[in-house]
Amino acid sequence: MESSKRAGAIVQLSGLMVLYVCLVQSSVSAAAVTVAQGVVADSDQQVLKELMSAFDRAEFAAQRADLDALMQFYEEGYNYHGLKRHDVRRVWAEVFSHYAHVMSKHLFTDLKVVRSGTAMKAYVTCTGMLFGNEKESGKHITIDSWTGEVHYLVKDKEAWKFVGNVGGALPEVPASSAPHHPLF
Repeated sequence: MESSKRAGAIVQLSGLMVLYVCLVQSSVSAAAVTVAQGVVADSDQQVLKELMSAFDRAEFAAQRADLDALMQFYEEGYNYHGLKRHDVRRVWAEVFSHYAHVMSKHLFTDLKVVRSGTAMKAYVTCTGMLFGNEKESGKHITIDSWTGEVHYLVKDKEAWKFVGNVGGALPEVPASSAPHHPLF
């Protein structure tokens, strides 16, 4: 089992699952990664590392409530069931205005990588939650949660960016599944 450690989070690939957990600390933290061998195709190991790094950077920006840094991870043409990039910026601004110590947990249960020439897309099936402390009361609450959501990402130059549902859903995703989580 391969692993590297950084303060504050655990990423674990076990069976067909990646557990990506960011824990509350007094300072902003990055993630540690543990990957079980043989779960992700050898050809997708580098993609998995790049995706985890992208989620680390997004998480770091969210923990700092750095809206401009966080929005760097959204593709200009972002579209999540009709919500555009500017809508997501507004939602994140509202989250940061009402909550402190914002962080998320992600349980990745599937990864599909599509290559077309030099273009790459990734479809990451995820269950997770976004939580923080209400600024007014200090109460720790779940801000958002999602089950079986597919994060659509595209590699733009050297960076992975969140795309939403642009380009349609994978054939395995039921057309009746409701949108749960526009922030990723």
